[in-house]
Amino acid sequence: MLKNYNPDVLSCLANLSSDEVFTSPLLANKMLDLIPPHFFCDPNKTFLDPCSKSGVFLREIAKRLIKGLAPHFPDLQERLNHIFTKQLFGIGITTLTAQLSRRSLYCSREANGEYSVCTAFDDENGNIFYRTLAHKWENGRCTECGASQEVFDRGDELETHAYHFIHSYSPFFERYKEMKFDVIIGNPPYQLRDSGAQSSASPIYQNFVEQAKKLQPEYLVMIIPARWYAGGKGLDEFRATMLQDTQIRQLHDFPNSQDCFSGVDIKGGVCYFLWQKGSTGETQVFSYENGENVSQASRYLKEENMDIFIRSNEAVEIYHKVKAFNEPSFNELISSRKPFGFDTKFKGYAKTKDNTVKFYANKAVNYISRGEVKVNRDWIERYKLFVPYAIGSGDSRVDLVKPILGEPNSCCSETYLVFGPFDDEKTAKNVMSYIKTKFFHFMLTLKKNTQHATRNAYQLVPMQDFNQSWNDEKLYAKYGLNDDEIAFIESMVRPMERTDVE
Repeated sequence: MLKNYNPDVLSCLANLSSDEVFTSPLLANKMLDLIPPHFFCDPNKTFLDPCSKSGVFLREIAKRLIKGLAPHFPDLQERLNHIFTKQLFGIGITTLTAQLSRRSLYCSREANGEYSVCTAFDDENGNIFYRTLAHKWENGRCTECGASQEVFDRGDELETHAYHFIHSYSPFFERYKEMKFDVIIGNPPYQLRDSGAQSSASPIYQNFVEQAKKLQPEYLVMIIPARWYAGGKGLDEFRATMLQDTQIRQLHDFPNSQDCFSGVDIKGGVCYFLWQKGSTGETQVFSYENGENVSQASRYLKEENMDIFIRSNEAVEIYHKVKAFNEPSFNELISSRKPFGFDTKFKGYAKTKDNTVKFYANKAVNYISRGEVKVNRDWIERYKLFVPYAIGSGDSRVDLVKPILGEPNSCCSETYLVFGPFDDEKTAKNVMSYIKTKFFHFMLTLKKNTQHATRNAYQLVPMQDFNQSWNDEKLYAKYGLNDDEIAFIESMVRPMERTDVE
């Protein structure tokens, strides 16, 4: 049995990193299924992978073309030569991935090599383009992709990660300036480190999407992180453009990235989309859990007066019912970062006759003197809630807000945001009762899709009358939610135990 086992090597590749992830053949084919089948029967259609890593997209397209073009080219070798020289094009993202792509597509590292399945190339690179490219530095940044000079201005022996597709001066554009690409499909690099700190990085995938649209293909399909829905460093303009782009025909949403990339945890999940030039109208939005499609709806990506994308189809109707009450946002009760002016590294001191103000810090409760508080000093003697700025793992469905009751004579570091302040303990506890509800957390998930919960993340949570306490039954009745909507909220938010907020 085992001796006949012949695995697809492209299903077995380890990922380069969580920023440059290999696409499996299975996923590549699901994305290719979005392209009209007749494109794979047309000898004049051209296909480009602008960020080729393993060559899987081009290989799977080749398989479809080999079958679809049989009536046009009965001779197999003639068919192969036409497909590889006239229809399939790729740009390697590194020297290594360019070589991998050639091996996958031509069955040979050299496109004109002895074992290449194509016999019509003179150039060993074939149509998989790659050359080392330098960034253009200005004020410490690449003028075209924003890469950090501190990180990527290095010796020739190392990859520059100056990706050809998003640098206008790349020789790729000169070489193929007369070429019209009918389909652009790929899985671009997701981010680049933007300083010496390993954890600091800036997204780069949006540049690939925008450049692909500029080339005006008939169809564009890309898989990218989903953080653009509601957040992401430097993604505001990209998000606004995507939300208003009615040429996006389908959006496939995966809150858990491992449904697409086994073993890869991408905070906020991933999505892939189909963009069709010149089309218009609502987008078909598909939601997935455990790899299965659990919801499908046709809707516009942009809701009225909304600057984010609501990823859940079921959530849209609930949002409309809540919005109809036209209530202020709960974020009016929430401070900005560093509510008392102390950063997260400051832990306070032991209690002394001078250090009498209780100080809530990262994994510590100590004391400081009143005179050290330079910001919001009048809040010290009032009731308030301290809520962590970073909540959980980034999965908003299980990340629960767990406030600490800040009694008079207390303050905190940047580890926390302040909810309040309040004039009395009863009001503060009524607010805590609201935070305890699944409804509160559900409304928070509409904007929060990463670990960080800024004041803005609470924008869609409605304000309540805190002269009374709240529970889910009161809130469901207030907003007129039906049984299906209630069941959806109940399924989306993990139950909060009473001890979670006390």
